[in-house]
Amino acid sequence: MNQINTIPTLEFKTQNKFENWLKKNHENSIGIWLRIFKKDTGLKSISYSEALDVALCYGWIDSQKQKFDEQSWLQKFSPRTAKSIWSKVNTGHVERLINEGKMKSPGLIAVEKAKADGRWDKAYDSPTKMIIPNDFLLELSKNKNAEDFFKKLNKTNLFSIGFRIHTAKKTETRDKRIKEIIEKLAKGENI
Repeated sequence: MNQINTIPTLEFKTQNKFENWLKKNHENSIGIWLRIFKKDTGLKSISYSEALDVALCYGWIDSQKQKFDEQSWLQKFSPRTAKSIWSKVNTGHVERLINEGKMKSPGLIAVEKAKADGRWDKAYDSPTKMIIPNDFLLELSKNKNAEDFFKKLNKTNLFSIGFRIHTAKKTETRDKRIKEIIEKLAKGENI
């Protein structure tokens, strides 16, 4: 079954309407596809940034984006899990929302859990700020073919490398990922 069909597709004209829905459903829903209309359509719709703010306040997060039609797209929102990773962009949004007094109890609980188990401090950078770790670059320098191919990668592939390394929870996992990435690069394969 197509994943889009397993959770409801909803649309909200305002941030307040989405917040009212989340207030009632944040604990019981597995998630939604939120239909967001493009600005140039003239159709009233919650914006992505408005929806993200509300979702974070209730301990939810955005994930996949899907094309819907020429006027709109779908953005998946769902409750954070105990293993949900955090981006630095979203930790920044949460800090702003806390300062503005907008965070709700479910969102604050998600933040406290992330701080307690270390996920908050391990938040990953956005694609424009992702830095390739030095330990990876050191290992890469030992393989000329991989290093040459690495130099030709686009920003998307560089982010993918940094993300995979940065999000490893254990040292063994990190080392294994570095080795696997270098092996792929040596074969001329994108990440």
